[in-house]
Amino acid sequence: MDSTLLIIIIGIVGAAAGFGIAKYLEKSNVSNLIKNAKKEAAAIVKEANLQAENTKQAKILQAKEKFIEMKAEHEQVILARDKKIAEIEKRTRDKESQISSELARAKKAGDDFEAKMAEYQSKVEILDRKHQEVERMHKSQLEQLEVISGLSAEDARDQLVEGLKAEAKTKAMSYIQDTLEEAKMTAQQEAKKVIINTIQRVGTEEAVENCVSVFNIESDDVKGRIIGREGRNIRAIEAATGVEIIVDDTPEAIILSCFDPVRREIARLSLHKLVTDGRIHPARIEEVVAKTTKQIEEEIAEVGKRTVIDLGIHGLHPELIRIVGRMKYRSSYGQNLLQHSREVAKLCGIMAAELGLNVKLAKRAGLLHDIGKVPDTESDLPHALLGMQWAEKYGEKEEVCNAIGAHHDEIEMKYLISPIIQVCDAISGARPGARRQVLDSYIQRLKDLEDIAFGFSGVKNAYAIQAGRELRVIVESEKVNDENAANMSFEISQKIQTEMTYPGQVKVTVIRETRAVNIAK
Repeated sequence: MDSTLLIIIIGIVGAAAGFGIAKYLEKSNVSNLIKNAKKEAAAIVKEANLQAENTKQAKILQAKEKFIEMKAEHEQVILARDKKIAEIEKRTRDKESQISSELARAKKAGDDFEAKMAEYQSKVEILDRKHQEVERMHKSQLEQLEVISGLSAEDARDQLVEGLKAEAKTKAMSYIQDTLEEAKMTAQQEAKKVIINTIQRVGTEEAVENCVSVFNIESDDVKGRIIGREGRNIRAIEAATGVEIIVDDTPEAIILSCFDPVRREIARLSLHKLVTDGRIHPARIEEVVAKTTKQIEEEIAEVGKRTVIDLGIHGLHPELIRIVGRMKYRSSYGQNLLQHSREVAKLCGIMAAELGLNVKLAKRAGLLHDIGKVPDTESDLPHALLGMQWAEKYGEKEEVCNAIGAHHDEIEMKYLISPIIQVCDAISGARPGARRQVLDSYIQRLKDLEDIAFGFSGVKNAYAIQAGRELRVIVESEKVNDENAANMSFEISQKIQTEMTYPGQVKVTVIRETRAVNIAK
């Protein structure tokens, strides 16, 4: 019993000792944590103070730089103001000096003026006395002449006037005759000069329209869909557009044939929309063709508006603007009608300016001269007379109407711009490359020029440029020296002159160059 109690007591004493030790250790850890926290806080405060000091120093430096910059700007403003004030003071001093000198001159001039006025008065009195004396002598001479001739002064004056009239009339008739003869001698030369200047100042593009359009497709499978069951789709397209559609063995292409370019364009665009959409049947075809026709009509009106704006023509009737737009889809001898009319309008403006006529009126007549070629319905009238009727119908001036009707001599020319329209129409149609029948001979002439150059030894390349007005020949520098190049240029020009027929002149330029080429590897 005693031993058990003793053990229990010893256990209680041990537990108490262990609890005390734990408390002591816990106190020691808390103390260390507090010390560490204080150290970290002190370090953070120190670092914060250091950063604040650095920030403070940076802001002070920025402020100093800003102050120095503002000070420099202020000094520049002050210097500029001082300079301006100094210039104003200098101008003021100069003005004062000038005014002083002018006052001095004015004072001196005043003294001189009084002296000159006195001198002038005396001269006027002398002139009056001399004038009276001359009048008296003239009257005396007239009286003596009347006594000698037996005629009064009025009769003598009438006879003298009649004689002068007859002499002036004779001289005027002689001058008119001489002027007419001189004009006849120089008129043709001056006319050629005006035409040549006009042609040289206009450069044009050319466009050739055919009677056939090609519609490209992605694959030949589309051809069957366009034809449709038992050909119903292709018949619907032909009936709606008035265009003959040719589907043959040509790979990935369908031929659209029609003399009316507007119909061909409507058919081409309609086919493009149908193939892209994929739905091809008669009802859909009629709907697409109707929409495309409306789109083409809007495009025609827009083309007409752009054309008249580009040429500076104002006040044209909307129906005439639509007719001008339709010219885009017409051709004459392979020459696009709208391009031809624009070209004629520009030529007419230039020629009218050269002759001192109304430029705007000439351009207007030039643009409208072929409107009779785009009728909505068939007509038995020549296109010039039909165009004149339309111009009269839509309120164009008489000069423009006469120029349109007379440009192919169907009616008499009554105004000066009428022959200008005729000449410019001929110029536009006859220039090289404008129309098909001229294009072949034009290309052959260029080829003949180059062939003549290739007939000489040492020629590397030859190019006919400037519409055949210049031939550039490139020779091999190893075979042809500078002296031979000059001789070759002369010989080629002589051969062209003797063997070819051409308008104007042909400039022959022989080019010889030496090149040294190495490659760095």
